Amino acid sequence: MDGFLELQMANATAAGRTQGAPDISGVRSEAEAREVAEEFESFFLSQMLEQMFTGVGEDNPFGGGPGERAFRGLLHEEYAKVMARSGGLGLADRLTGEILRYQEDGEI
Repeated sequence: MDGFLELQMANATAAGRTQGAPDISGVRSEAEAREVAEEFESFFLSQMLEQMFTGVGEDNPFGGGPGERAFRGLLHEEYAKVMARSGGLGLADRLTGEILRYQEDGEI
């Protein structure tokens, strides 16, 4: 299983470099690694929330309209940031360890 995870991490790192993802080569401390990992988890959660709320109707007495449509993405981002800081799905914990391991191994 760890071999599969390493392959996925290597593929994600390579793909991320071409897609403008955060550059983890500049990470110099555990706090910086944690910040990058939480940023990634926040982005991931934001994408999940966006898909989750796609089917939610706007026909309620306190919602809808162009204002809600304009700011819905920002609301999802803020929800995701709070969720990631509160522990989220646990991705940030695992990613922090992987970023530090890659840094120690000299793979980044």
